[in-house]
Amino acid sequence: MHLNDRLPTNVLHTLTTEGYTIELLAEDSPFTIDISASRLPSQRDEISLHLHADTPARPPLTYLRWRIPMTDIHLQWHPACGASRQIRANWGIHGVHSKSSRNAPVFSLYSMTGQNRLTFAWMEALQATFLGAGVVEETAEIECCAVLFTEPMPPLTDYHTSLILDDRDLPFSQVLDGIADLWEVKGGYQPAAVPETARLPMYSTWYSYHQQLDPAALEAECALAKPLGMDAIIVDDGWQTDDNARGYAFCGDWQVTPGKFPDFKAHVARVHDLGMQFILWFSVPFVGRHSQAYERFKDMLLDPDHDQPAWHVLDPRFPEVRTYLIDLYRSFITDYGIDGFKLDFIDTFQFAPETESSLGGGRDIDSLAEAVDRLLMDALTALKALKPEVMIEFRQAYIGPVMRKYGNMLRVGDVPNDFHGNRIGMVDVRLLAGSTAVHSDMLMWNLSDRVESAAMQLVHVLFSVPQISVRLAELPPAHRNMLRFYLDFWRENRDVLLDGEFLPEDPGALYPVVQARTREKGIASCYSGRLVDIRGRVPDIQYIINGTMNEELLINFEEEPGACLLTIWDCEGEELQSLQVDFYDEPYMIAIPPAGILQLKALPPDEG
Repeated sequence: MHLNDRLPTNVLHTLTTEGYTIELLAEDSPFTIDISASRLPSQRDEISLHLHADTPARPPLTYLRWRIPMTDIHLQWHPACGASRQIRANWGIHGVHSKSSRNAPVFSLYSMTGQNRLTFAWMEALQATFLGAGVVEETAEIECCAVLFTEPMPPLTDYHTSLILDDRDLPFSQVLDGIADLWEVKGGYQPAAVPETARLPMYSTWYSYHQQLDPAALEAECALAKPLGMDAIIVDDGWQTDDNARGYAFCGDWQVTPGKFPDFKAHVARVHDLGMQFILWFSVPFVGRHSQAYERFKDMLLDPDHDQPAWHVLDPRFPEVRTYLIDLYRSFITDYGIDGFKLDFIDTFQFAPETESSLGGGRDIDSLAEAVDRLLMDALTALKALKPEVMIEFRQAYIGPVMRKYGNMLRVGDVPNDFHGNRIGMVDVRLLAGSTAVHSDMLMWNLSDRVESAAMQLVHVLFSVPQISVRLAELPPAHRNMLRFYLDFWRENRDVLLDGEFLPEDPGALYPVVQARTREKGIASCYSGRLVDIRGRVPDIQYIINGTMNEELLINFEEEPGACLLTIWDCEGEELQSLQVDFYDEPYMIAIPPAGILQLKALPPDEG
């Protein structure tokens, strides 16, 4: 049943705060529900809920709603919005479904300039929730809603959580960063430590080889990848099966197929000898009908009656399932010496109708969300005991605060050969990622494309860790020059690109300009149009990157840069121009080739 058809209509409480009138609605249940409001020191409102029942019972669908005037509110953002930023009418509830393994419980309303007008977020990030907003067409208001228990919960007697309301007039990206901090500090979702290699470019086999893996070819690629600036290889799907037809019918046993890798341990060792670390793909929940594991676990599935005949989803509420998976992952460190895991499809741990109310029967955890959390917690603990710097990659959309406890690499979802989508995903993931390493989706392009077009794949993801997935041995010389130049640039400026103040602009237009800066250095990439605004003091070194196919950009300085050495490179790293220029606080149209880089380096006063 759709959430629209399930929302309760029984108003239990009305809470009035300084800025909001909030109604609490809930299904009939044995629970009493208390609601209260307080003001946090950061000038944010906290709406606290406490549910209590004298005997264990399933908590009811619980619903908060309130209205605000739609004044200087033009657009919306949530972790699953993608390219759609419009606010729809409230007669069809729209928003973000979230739980531990999918999205994050936050919703933001903002102006055309990207200023926050209201951001609201559940501190509950483990269990299933919903947040949304819609236009009330009779009054030009926005109706906001926050829903708890959108999936069945096991019986309980007490439950506490809170909803944060933040209406501060700040850039919405800054407000979202503050929500991520609250999840860490107030929610208790402490992120996993990030190994150094997780913050360095990597080579991935997925788009370049798919399932047709060959150890000699991969080792040859590693020998090329390392001097180009890549420090790890991610070997994706295909190592566990001789079948190359895609799909997951052969998942579940997770044994290296000797038909492709006669000596997998020696292969990993040779990759290590080339200076590369080794990350291996696993589809965590899937068990295929052609696996021996299916016979063992066919009564421990979340979708036993699913009409998909080839594979099913394991139920991690069974301890045997969790132990089996964790022991498998441990064995790949002890037996083969791998350095990390690409743990895929965690967001498919979902109930089917026939299992959503199933309890007991050998399950030692009734809550699916808690079982997934337990699986990942025990897995990370076991793997870190063997390899403290183990790398764990998760993929959009399981990028929320609970997942950050276990994954130290969050990757943009699959957008093959789509630098526009990769840029949007990169920024969206970074908005909530805090210190966790954010990776681009694997970069691929047609090797017959002109080099400026191919370069856009890197230019549009510079503010994340690049993953490369083209066959390096087949790169044309111009493409190889471009890849080397941009990975060198990225490594030289990683301190700003990953760790500087992150400034994505104009979210309604899908981030046409993205900037990052420290006091000493700034980097601005223009992805649409021609205008780049450098606000405030110009750092000693300022880079401006042309991520468009225009031949020139209009650069506007809020403060006078003064005397600078201006240098321009094309996308292959050839220096096109170098001269001294005296800049003032006014716009300048400067010729920068597509995918080219301009550097402004401040000159000492006696040289100006």
